[in-house]
Amino acid sequence: MAAKIDIETIKKLKELSGVGLTDAKNALVEADGDFDKALEAMRKKGLTKAEKRGDRETREGMIDSYVHDGRIGAIIEVNCETSFVAKTDEFKDLAHKLAMQVASMAPLYVSEEDIPEEDKAAKMKELEENFKGPEKMKDQILGGQMKKAFADKVLLSQPYILDDTKTVADFIKDNIAKTGENITVKQFKRIELGVTE
Repeated sequence: MAAKIDIETIKKLKELSGVGLTDAKNALVEADGDFDKALEAMRKKGLTKAEKRGDRETREGMIDSYVHDGRIGAIIEVNCETSFVAKTDEFKDLAHKLAMQVASMAPLYVSEEDIPEEDKAAKMKELEENFKGPEKMKDQILGGQMKKAFADKVLLSQPYILDDTKTVADFIKDNIAKTGENITVKQFKRIELGVTE
């Protein structure tokens, strides 16, 4: 007997995969109503639309940690769209490598949007006071200096420790392409023995 598939499940699959309602329903029918199985089957057939991934919500995922030599530790929350992907070895490996990145490179913020306005304002004031370039190029030069000043403090902008030809953001994008799901870093915390914030 065929499994009963409700319209809400079909809509959810449609939203996550970026396909039409008919394709979503057919995938669920073929998977006997198993949502994760249907999603994986659609991925294998290449029905997932990559360009929509960045807009999709990430409510699943995992928390991972890394401790180096008992002296430096990092804990990180990495999110994806489904529990199916969150349980894969590839996703676990990604989360662990990102925890290693945090322990190694000591970022302060996940993305540029997370930098507090007061920190940006204080840095801009400092740069303006020390500015010695041509006045007509001031905005452009200061903009570049601001980006550079915070680049090593922003996790997504840092060079990836295991391949410095790419940034952490590029490394995450590579994994988005592999999993077919949007992946985001929600938060992290780094602790160093004897150092308090």
